[in-house]
Amino acid sequence: MRATAEPTTAIPKQDRCADLPHRPRVLLGKMGLDGHDRGVKLIARVMRDSGIHVVYSGLWQTPRSLAIGARDEDVDCVAASMMSNSHLVLVPRLLAELKAVGRPDLPVNVGGIIPQSDVQALLDAGVARVYHTGTGMDEIIDSVRASVRPYAPLASGPREALLARQISMAHAGTLPAGTAMKRPARVVGITGSPGAGKSTLVAAMANEAVRRGQRIAVVAFDPMSPITGGALLGDRLRVDFNAVDDKVFYRSLAIVGEDYRSLPDIIGLIGAAGFDTLIIETVGAGQNDVAIRQHVDRTAVVVVPGMGDSVQMDKAGILEIADLFVANKADHAGEAKLVRELLDVASGRAIIETIATEGKGVVELLDALTR
Repeated sequence: MRATAEPTTAIPKQDRCADLPHRPRVLLGKMGLDGHDRGVKLIARVMRDSGIHVVYSGLWQTPRSLAIGARDEDVDCVAASMMSNSHLVLVPRLLAELKAVGRPDLPVNVGGIIPQSDVQALLDAGVARVYHTGTGMDEIIDSVRASVRPYAPLASGPREALLARQISMAHAGTLPAGTAMKRPARVVGITGSPGAGKSTLVAAMANEAVRRGQRIAVVAFDPMSPITGGALLGDRLRVDFNAVDDKVFYRSLAIVGEDYRSLPDIIGLIGAAGFDTLIIETVGAGQNDVAIRQHVDRTAVVVVPGMGDSVQMDKAGILEIADLFVANKADHAGEAKLVRELLDVASGRAIIETIATEGKGVVELLDALTR
């Protein structure tokens, strides 16, 4: 998918999605070996600014990984792009994988450098829309909005598909009364400031859990614009779903501030679906963002070198809610100083040093949180 030269000028300031039954949710994905994501990131930002909730799955996606993401995120449509000459192979596989994971009903929009002679073949295969290099952002946004339908329980399908729709309804406040609930055996919260590496840590723990033969669920919260209602949900791209497949149920949700009103129901739904372990990642938190503590059994607060001096450590707030501390980016300068200052406020609570990008300390962290 490519935007026109100045896509942002086509977006009115008012909320273009206010008249819909729920915020449009779209999964953006790059299939195949296309290593360029500048264009898709631009489209993601413009969609967000238009009131859409954009789930960005990252580069190097397979048809299978995109289908799993579309199902678990319960998106309204999939928008996929790929490098030239692969669309006639990858797109039919994506449609087949959506059927295999229980969501053949999801519209698939395709973009990229697609010859006009191939457009009809894609439409005949089941593609909803084909975007060309000259397609304007207004048309792309309107196609996403047109895919929105009111939430209703799915009649049948794999448990992940049914769970994903139940979570959507719970988050929208429309979950039917009497829906089965059960709290998972372990509910852990991961919080900390923006850029501390929470998403990478969660992805590393998910990979380790899969290596152990476990199936876990992750709920990742990102901020929702208080002005447009849009959101960019980009945490799932840290997980390599080409490797873990559907052994990790991963759901991204947008909230304003610490609005966790739907979280108790979401926790109960995940437990009732058979998951024993749930990891909840908060929005990037500040000193007084402590509401997650009310919903989880254990809370890990992720800190990094350079977060502030010892006076900041002593202030009341987020450090108080920690059951354990994660000193991430342990290879950065200032790590030893950070650990010394944490020892002053830890009062016997564990401090685990990690390098999330290398997987160091992840085994110890997962054990500490789920034992």
